[in-house]
Amino acid sequence: MFDPVRREPRALHHKTAPSYNAPMPPRPRSPAASPPKPTSPGERLGLRSDWDYALHLPLHYIDETRITPIADLREARSALVQARVTQSEVAGSSRRQLRVQVADASGTLELRFFHFYPNWSRQYAPGKLLRILGEPRAGLFGMEMVHPACRVAAPDAPLPERLTPVYPAGAGIGQAWLRKAIAAARARLDMREWLPAELLRRLHLPDMAGTLDLLHAPPPGTPLASLEDRSHPAWQRVKFDELLAQQLAQQQARAKRTGLRAWPLVRRAGPDRLETRLLAALPFALTPDQQACAAEIAADLAQDRPMHRLLQGDVGSGKTVVAALAAAQAVDAGFQCALMAPTDILATQHLRKLADWLQPLGVRVAWLSGAQTKRERDAALKLAASGEAQLVVGTHAVIQDKVRFTRLGLAIVDEQHRFGVAQRLSLRAKGMDRGGDEVREPHLLMMSATPIPRTLAMAVFGDLDVSTIAHLPPGRSPVRTRVFAADKRDAVVQRVRELVAAGRQVYWVCPLVEDVAPTVAAMPAQRESGAPARGRTPRRNEMLELRAAEATFAELQAVLGEDAAQVGLLHGRLAAARKAQVMADFAAGRLRLLVATTVIEVGVDVPAATLMVIEHAERFGLSQLHQLRGRVGRGTDAAECLLLFTPPLSAMARERLQALRDSADGFVLAQKDLELRGPGELLGQRQSGLQALRHADLQTDAALLESAREAALWLLRHDPEAARQHLHRWLGGRLDWLAA
Repeated sequence: MFDPVRREPRALHHKTAPSYNAPMPPRPRSPAASPPKPTSPGERLGLRSDWDYALHLPLHYIDETRITPIADLREARSALVQARVTQSEVAGSSRRQLRVQVADASGTLELRFFHFYPNWSRQYAPGKLLRILGEPRAGLFGMEMVHPACRVAAPDAPLPERLTPVYPAGAGIGQAWLRKAIAAARARLDMREWLPAELLRRLHLPDMAGTLDLLHAPPPGTPLASLEDRSHPAWQRVKFDELLAQQLAQQQARAKRTGLRAWPLVRRAGPDRLETRLLAALPFALTPDQQACAAEIAADLAQDRPMHRLLQGDVGSGKTVVAALAAAQAVDAGFQCALMAPTDILATQHLRKLADWLQPLGVRVAWLSGAQTKRERDAALKLAASGEAQLVVGTHAVIQDKVRFTRLGLAIVDEQHRFGVAQRLSLRAKGMDRGGDEVREPHLLMMSATPIPRTLAMAVFGDLDVSTIAHLPPGRSPVRTRVFAADKRDAVVQRVRELVAAGRQVYWVCPLVEDVAPTVAAMPAQRESGAPARGRTPRRNEMLELRAAEATFAELQAVLGEDAAQVGLLHGRLAAARKAQVMADFAAGRLRLLVATTVIEVGVDVPAATLMVIEHAERFGLSQLHQLRGRVGRGTDAAECLLLFTPPLSAMARERLQALRDSADGFVLAQKDLELRGPGELLGQRQSGLQALRHADLQTDAALLESAREAALWLLRHDPEAARQHLHRWLGGRLDWLAA
């Protein structure tokens, strides 16, 4: 039969299916090949428990329950034929092939093999009766099959009574082994039905035992299309059960956290409260959305259980000021606050804003970054450990082993999806405090400028509380977005030149360009634009991206002539001090044109910038394009975003650019991005929730997800034993992903 990994037929071994003995000649092993890892085939597929095997479901099926007459064969439809060999020969000179002609009462069929053993011509000698499994196609002399699976058969050999499953498999893992292992595992299982009959009836779902019987061995006549597109009721049951297990796990995680303890950050009364003074000092009033989110966070912080809240909002919606109010509440209650951001530029932006707002009110702010000198770093570590620094802002350096806090009450993680689970846990661990015999955790606030579609939020962040800033503050100018092919690049350059001459500010973003010269050895150790940052050796892609940005930088300097000194260059390999200087010069208007890589994607706030040019826009994801566009239109002047692409565009790239041109709503674009890329890629390093989803699709199974969420809450209240058994069946011991 056909192996899903290899296109050639493989031998069949199944207790209800015949064995086809025409395997491909084995490929020679390289003498330098490394020895196989000491794991079973099942473990290589992630199959450990009997339930893992039982829930390893077929990709598709082959119907070996009936023999199809040759005259009834249809092109590209796999079929089983029983026929006698009438002729067999090895033909061809440069590319030899074995040609076997077979016939039944209805017609003739040619079999062709390009890879074969010499003795096959004797095995397929005239007069032999064969059972042949393959996909027919139209040949020069009629219908033919190329490399079908064949076996010599007896005229009265029985046929299987069920369709033959074809399972997902890895290299070196045969279908015969999988079928045998899965059948043995299913025979050992307790197939007791744990879900209430009323629930299954209401959702029109079959029982689990019947579901698995049908999916692993469908009877003839089962509609294969509904099995293979997963719309069959049996597949709906599997997907519902999977989503139910995931929702149960999230609810358990939420319940577990209610047993944890944190220090309540109680708000002081009176006009001298830090939050009140901060609001009075701000040059703007909070929007209703910001006020609502700040109130939700403040109420959580006052509790004696740790807050785990996600604050999401579109680009420029004002999440930072809400975070500043939360930090003020922590400081006012006598605790420290730590804010961690994924990049130096974003962390520096937070530092500048928070310091401008809080330092005049008497709050001591410290900065931690891997790019600091030893003296600067030691001083910051001392301030944090002594408690003198009430607010510590930084990058990943905040979670390093040497960092200590006296009394960390609140941890804030910005662009949380860019951090892994372990990194978020490390920040939480920095604040764990033992009061008597009780461990108390810091409150945790995560922020994201990439809005999460509702179904994704339910599936992945259902264990968190979510606050949403749904509307932008007043005064933000709309950004007109236009799309141009690369042959219009000169016109775009001329537009940039005119704006710079008129005193306007412009971003020009360069992605990785594949046709840049690939050598990196010739890269100078130090450029005129600044020394590269210390640390790890850059990846080749980063160096190519850097070379593309530098080439564009030089080109635009030449074009601008007298204004060349007003062109800046910003990329990830610059030293932190040089990055900060470039951004300060651009923010102050000393630079009019900033050529940059995607380091400016988040956190850069220059209200005077009115034009964003994104080169090779087809190489970016939709959310990333929206983030980059959000760097302009932050003031009152009209702003533009010009997307340059190199044709031809793929269908997905065309949809991305069209969606960005047609909408400025981050929530609409996030939903479109989910449809185009799927949840795994959209979430980046977020590692919880989706790991458990093997069968359900969040884009098509939203209704099942809603039902699973309701069922999870009901089971936990009314039948906790059924909930426990269901979780064990689906997740076993893999519940550690709930930790973050």
